[in-house]
Amino acid sequence: MSAKNAKTVLPAVAMTAVSMVLTLAVVVMWLGAAVPWPVALVVGLGIDGGWLATLAYERRLAAQGDHSRIVTGIGWSFGLVAASVLVAHALTAEASAAWLAVAWLPIAAKALWLVHGLWERTALTPVALDAIRGIGQEARDEAAVARARLRADATTEETRLTAVTAAGARVARVQARTAKTLSRAWSTLETARQGEETGRALTSVTTPVTPGVTPRWELPVWGPTQPVPALTLEAGPALTDEALDVLVDEIRTSEIPALSYREMAARFRAAGHSASEVRLRAAWKRVA
Repeated sequence: MSAKNAKTVLPAVAMTAVSMVLTLAVVVMWLGAAVPWPVALVVGLGIDGGWLATLAYERRLAAQGDHSRIVTGIGWSFGLVAASVLVAHALTAEASAAWLAVAWLPIAAKALWLVHGLWERTALTPVALDAIRGIGQEARDEAAVARARLRADATTEETRLTAVTAAGARVARVQARTAKTLSRAWSTLETARQGEETGRALTSVTTPVTPGVTPRWELPVWGPTQPVPALTLEAGPALTDEALDVLVDEIRTSEIPALSYREMAARFRAAGHSASEVRLRAAWKRVA
């Protein structure tokens, strides 16, 4: 008998033994006044023997993994008879309270045997218990690893979000400073453009360099820009050297005195003719 098995079977055995002794004593005392004591002893031993026999048969069936409702019912009947004998004696005896206090022992003994039978049907071997403990420990280990992984992922994500947020804040601050600087610069340009003396001052600076030319000074304006369409130039047919010489001579001698090379070249190009600078200068040398 194992130690764990003894925890349930020993109380049942002790309760059964006390119940049998009390039942035998009560039967002998109760029936001893009416019948000879050997007869009373036989009656008491019969009740206890029948109870013990049915209990032994129940235990045998339980060891085989079987169960019989008839045997169980007979066992409970003997237990009820024993309890009834004790209750009847308690009601007729002088110290009825004391006898009533122990009248429940047969029923309690049967209940303890029932608990022991349930424990045996649900008991597991040490190998199975070790396997269950191993499975439980493995499940706890996996849960702990999963929690640690989740905490690590959460920490990593928090660190990444913190870094991204800090970088975004730095970019926003740089953009704000840049916008502020550009705003001040455009404000300065706008003030210069709106000034009455700005164009006059710039013209006075450029007049000695470009005499007879009055430039138009316009500073950049803060605002949306319009795309400028690309210029499309249609190149005419290339001039031969003879045709080029004729044009150069006509333009040079169109006025008196004859035009200089620079004035001739400007009028040549203003008229829409096309020629490289090398050919144009060679034609000038030929006709002049």
